[in-house]
This record gives sequence, C-alpha cells and structure tokens, in this order.
Amino acid sequence: MKSTTRGTLAAVVTCVAAAVATPAVAADSVPVAVPLDGVEHALNMEMPTVGGTVPLIMPGRPDGPRYVEGRLLPDRAIPQLPVTSDLPSLNLRTPVPHVLGDAFDHVAAGTPTSDLRALTPGATLDAPLTAPRADKLGLPALQLPEAGVLAPVLQAAPGADLGLGPGL
Repeated sequence: MKSTTRGTLAAVVTCVAAAVATPAVAADSVPVAVPLDGVEHALNMEMPTVGGTVPLIMPGRPDGPRYVEGRLLPDRAIPQLPVTSDLPSLNLRTPVPHVLGDAFDHVAAGTPTSDLRALTPGATLDAPLTAPRADKLGLPALQLPEAGVLAPVLQAAPGADLGLGPGL
C-alpha cells in the first residue's frame, strides 16, 4: 500500500472516530442512579429511590489581556476564564407508611438543574517603570509596582421541590 493511500485511510478513520465520539461529548450531564434493589429484596421492604445528574463543566474562551495606554504591561495579565455548567440535580422519593391513609404514601424531594455561570480569579499587574516619556528623552520614570486580584464570580439560581402524596 502506498504512503498516500495509508495517509488518506488514516485521515478517513480519524474523521469517522471524531464523528462517532462527538455525541458522547455533546451531553450536558450524566445521569446517576443509586441502585438499592438488592437491599430492597434482602430486607423485604420498600426502599427509597435516589437519582440525579452530574453536569459536565464547559470552559469558555478567556477574555485576553488588553493594551492600556500609559502602561508597560497589559491589563488583566492573567485573564479570568468563564465556566458554564448546570448545578447537579437530585431526586429522592421514599415511602412513608400510613401518614395520609392506609396505603403507602411517599415523600419526594428534588433539586432541578439550574444554570451556573462562573469566572475564575484573574490578576492584573503593572511594572515599576512607566512608559517611555518624551520629557525625559525617552527614558521611563520610576513608579510603585501594582498588583491586583480579579475576584471570582459565581452566579446561579438554585431551587428545590418538596412533595408529600399517596402511592409510590
């Protein structure tokens, strides 16, 4: 087999592998269930059902350093990285015997997914020298060095549901 044929075949296999792997990566969250069926059969009683989702964190594109007139170093030397995700969800449903009547009743609690947006901490620095000055024949002047921390940001609106009702 010629090297060009092998190269073409390798490119096709790589494209097919990327196309097959894309749907797995495109998921927003991974469902998680706590298996309690074995305990339910061993103890011969109804057990609670527990499940939820674990979100996948998606980093964004950082807002890079910006040039500021009069400074030697750019503003936001260490940029903040935006991160978007969902808060994990949790669903819990447990039987409670004879609370509202003769049949098994249940208590359910859940936290639905909600959007989460965050910015990582960043830093801004300035050198102990100013930009070259015309009045000093192009030489920089001394100044106090500056260092600052850009605070992290977290924005979310979590919620919860609590219910009590008949049946399981």
